[in-house]
Amino acid sequence: MQNKVALAQALEALQASGDAFKTMLEHGTLSVELYKPDAIDSQTPHDRDEVYIIATGGGKFILEDSITAFSPGDFLFVPAGAHHRFIDFTPDFSTWVMFYGPRGGERSNLTNYIF
Repeated sequence: MQNKVALAQALEALQASGDAFKTMLEHGTLSVELYKPDAIDSQTPHDRDEVYIIATGGGKFILEDSITAFSPGDFLFVPAGAHHRFIDFTPDFSTWVMFYGPRGGERSNLTNYIF
């Protein structure tokens, strides 16, 4: 059973795929990908909740009408169906993406968080 995905190996596998993202691990409803858009992030809303953990690079993130700066190690949550994308990111930008839960997302009012 694989319980570790090293960033260096994931970046190599992603580059070899020729795609902007590559699935690295799946377990139950959890799907873990590495995502590295090339200059423009053209993604559309997803049907499940997702989490981004920034691996490399920096830039700005749009979630609905909010824009926030991000850097390595930052955690970004996106509820299912929300419009979002990365902008003004550095050429080395990459992020872990974790999709989980049911289609339509989990029901929550997202009040339990610390920042």
